[in-house]
Amino acid sequence: MSRSSEIDRRALVGLGLAAAPTLAAAQEPPDPAEVLELWPGRPPGAPADLPQDVVTDRAATSGFQDRIATRVGRPRLTVFRPTRPNGAAVIIAPGGTYVRVVIDKEGFETARRLAQAGVTAFVLRYRLPIDGWVNASEVPLQDAQRAIRLVRAHAAHYGVHPRSVAMMGFSAGGHVAASLATRHADRTYAAVDAVDAQDARPDLSALIYPVIDMSLPHANRGSRESLLGRAPTPEQETAYSLHRRVDPTTPPTFLVHAMDDQSVPVENSLQYLAALRAAGVPAEAHLFEEGGHGFGIRLIQGKPAAAWPDLFLAWAERRGLFRR
Repeated sequence: MSRSSEIDRRALVGLGLAAAPTLAAAQEPPDPAEVLELWPGRPPGAPADLPQDVVTDRAATSGFQDRIATRVGRPRLTVFRPTRPNGAAVIIAPGGTYVRVVIDKEGFETARRLAQAGVTAFVLRYRLPIDGWVNASEVPLQDAQRAIRLVRAHAAHYGVHPRSVAMMGFSAGGHVAASLATRHADRTYAAVDAVDAQDARPDLSALIYPVIDMSLPHANRGSRESLLGRAPTPEQETAYSLHRRVDPTTPPTFLVHAMDDQSVPVENSLQYLAALRAAGVPAEAHLFEEGGHGFGIRLIQGKPAAAWPDLFLAWAERRGLFRR
């Protein structure tokens, strides 16, 4: 694990956070300097030729700073500290169809909103299964398990309570978060240090237009192929369809989905919600008539779904996540 408090541009390039300056980027607040690498050495199952992070800014087509990370070889957490911490932490897994990680739109922008409310937010840049890792379908969950263990192990340093750590995920990152919620007890990698003695179960789970089902017709085809290959077996589809993995140990869950989502059908959230109810797990779900897919916070302004961050914060407070 490494902590950075002062990073010059050369170091920033090494971390994969720098991008060519644009007008849109210049209008954005600076990135936090505090970054935690997940693994003390090479991550589990690393190929001989370790992927090197590539960051691309899609500002020219998006109209705002919209960086994505590909070929993630150094998974990490970027830390957003609030001015007045309330003792809660949220780890955020952005989406990207398991071929990229959407840094800004679903990651950093959400983290800033949570930090404004007193939450210490950690944006997870996780490894992608398409980059040659051994046991490739498990590497995103390995990173999520390691991330929550790191946050708990260093809770005092971040001013958070070790039993007030939630996991939030968007789209394919919702599959990462739901994997952690349902498979937190699975041993997906050999322990590398004392951090791995920490519990990997999140105290709360928040899934925003999540990929859940790996079986057609409700699967997001891109995420399915990236995670399981072009022709997954029925056994693979079942194992990674996370509504089939819910049990009473799954944490209380907050769900958001738009009914007009053409990329990840709303049935993904509905099936997960039904499984939560069947297992007796507390859940709150917000289904909005419009919003499409991938809206994050920025792209939903002016529509009813723009309320989702406030709805999540109110729910998390009722569930006791905040330790004021």
